[in-house]
Amino acid sequence: MTLRKWFHLFWTTLVIGMVVSTGIGLILQYSDREFSVMGLSAVGFNVINMLLGGATISVLSQMGFFAYLIVRFIVGGIIRSKTVWDLLQLTIVIVVLFDLAYLRTTNFEGSGSFLSYSVLPIIILLISLAIAYWKTKMTNRHAFIPTLFFMSAVTILEAVPALKLDNSASSLFMLAPLLVCNAWQILILHKILDNKKS
Repeated sequence: MTLRKWFHLFWTTLVIGMVVSTGIGLILQYSDREFSVMGLSAVGFNVINMLLGGATISVLSQMGFFAYLIVRFIVGGIIRSKTVWDLLQLTIVIVVLFDLAYLRTTNFEGSGSFLSYSVLPIIILLISLAIAYWKTKMTNRHAFIPTLFFMSAVTILEAVPALKLDNSASSLFMLAPLLVCNAWQILILHKILDNKKS
């Protein structure tokens, strides 16, 4: 990974995050007149704040991506068995997806059932499975579980600030750019490293 390649990854992810958050923000603003970013209701102010919010979310996504790569490198040195590491990642994915529904049900008592809070984890799981399948088609079958882990568990951990609120608009405003930025980074990684079997 050279500095030039890292700059390419940084700026493309930044632009993608800004575009997606602005698009989602405008859709939310026009569908829900009460929606505003940082309390400002004028469209011009909100577009600027949506761009800045998208830039912040994309930087958070990049921090999570590089943290995941570092953790994966360290754990790869500790746990030598790929099977054990894959099973550990799958276990964490299951626990994080279950906890996303369960903890929101217990924290926001009376506002929804476990079934209603299970919709978001299922959507995240389906998107993660689709991205993991796409990644295996681009590289090899060994990329499926790491991609699934990154797209589900890491994305949910990155979105904790929005998930603490019982507000679907704020969850959508943060999760959509995170999912797109994370998908972009994981799908482009092997091209940046010039190694199709990495």
